[in-house]
Parts: sequence; structure tokens; C-alpha cells
Amino acid sequence: MLFAHLKRHLGLKRLRLRGLSGATEEFLLAATAQNLKRLAKLAPA
Repeated sequence: MLFAHLKRHLGLKRLRLRGLSGATEEFLLAATAQNLKRLAKLAPA
């Protein structure tokens, strides 16, 4: 489910950076953004 959410809602259908290190960095940034969105939903207003 989480990977599908990255692909659909964060636009991670195709990696833009080249190479293994670039793909790793891009995926980590997308995962961090997803985790921050989830954390924001859990934080009290």
C-alpha cells in the first residue's frame, strides 16, 4: 500500500535521477515526504 501511494500521490512513477545512488536518494526523499505527511496527520492540532 505504501509503495502504491508513493506512485499515485507523490508522482514516483519514474525516477528522474540516474544511477543507483541517485535512485536511492530520490526514493529516500519520497519516503521521507510520505512519512512527514503521515506524522502531520497524527500530530494534535
